Amino acid sequence: MNDQDILTHIQALVEEEHALREGSTGGRAPDQARLKYVEESLDQYWDLLRQRRAKKDSGENPNEAQARPIREVEGYRQ
Repeated sequence: MNDQDILTHIQALVEEEHALREGSTGGRAPDQARLKYVEESLDQYWDLLRQRRAKKDSGENPNEAQARPIREVEGYRQ
């Protein structure tokens, strides 16, 4: 997966997140389980993209970057 593939996947997840949130209007709550999964997946893909860019900037092979477990990514402090 290259950077463009990751960005395309991120965009699809963002669109799904917006659709889930917009679908919650009119007193209906969004599918919380799916929304949580989408939010966690977004964090995971953004982390992977940052890893790839950091490896490339430091002269390493960006293809060696690996998606980290959601638990690890969600545990980062902002």
